[in-house]
Amino acid sequence: MNRILKICCLTPVFNDWESFQILLNRLEFLLKDHDLELRVFAINDGSTEQQPFLETKLEVITVHLKLNIGHQRAIAVGLQYIYNEVTDYDYVVVMDSDGEDRPEDIPALIASAEREHSKKIVFAQRKKRQESVWFKTGYFFYKNLFHFLTGQRISFGNFSSIPKNLLGKVVHQHNIWNHYSGGIIQSRIPYTQVELDRGKRYKGVSKMNFNGLILHGLSSIAVYFDFLSLRILRVSLYGIAICFISVLYILYQKLFTDNAIPGWASSLILIISGIILQLFSVTLIVLLLQLSSRKNISEPKADIYRSFIDSITKANDEAN
Repeated sequence: MNRILKICCLTPVFNDWESFQILLNRLEFLLKDHDLELRVFAINDGSTEQQPFLETKLEVITVHLKLNIGHQRAIAVGLQYIYNEVTDYDYVVVMDSDGEDRPEDIPALIASAEREHSKKIVFAQRKKRQESVWFKTGYFFYKNLFHFLTGQRISFGNFSSIPKNLLGKVVHQHNIWNHYSGGIIQSRIPYTQVELDRGKRYKGVSKMNFNGLILHGLSSIAVYFDFLSLRILRVSLYGIAICFISVLYILYQKLFTDNAIPGWASSLILIISGIILQLFSVTLIVLLLQLSSRKNISEPKADIYRSFIDSITKANDEAN
């Protein structure tokens, strides 16, 4: 007889309580066909709307934050809360509450993790997206820019399952506070992917607009500051070398050959020299920033979450 897996569903919520209620209904329906035990942890990310009465049979714990800290940091708070306060579970499933991460795909994530013997985090790799053409275009450029600057490919978001034995490694990563999935990739914690379609939003309009995508992308790239610094340094050195060779070539043609040199050659040399100076300045600044960041060593902590929590309520308790 197969054991019943115990799942902690972690989802940030900001004012989107109507979609959250639909999510709870879908999760209840999921339990009818699968041997799973679910507990839902809603991270109330400083919502300005009061949490309504929840019609559900599920165990729902709402962690109310003191202020809005953003989607990624809300996930980090929730992961640390579960790691420190909850003991009886097998997996943590991180998902959005608006329907774009489909509850019916949770068994596929868990099944993939079970095949990996709980040794890897499993992310949902998107096969089909429901967003607008503009958003898809922006996301295409974001993925390619991410690959160019970091050398890594990213084709997944937050929707994932984390085995209990790997959660300790996740919550001690500083970078998950900026970007959850990017932090996992950078940390070299073992992970794999399973192809799943992205769902449609239950209610309202997605808060992830084009500007939000840009900020989200910059946060994911910032996780790779070490690698990015080296890449900028390499490109700057290549640029300096090309400019220096160009200056030498112009001087050689002017001083050691009888070739006719245009009168603007001197101006061109000055322009190239200015470019060399700018590239050198960029390289120096990047090196100083990199050295400065590496000298500051801070102890990884898995209890930062306590500073952000205002109160905790269970389903249908009076929300604060």
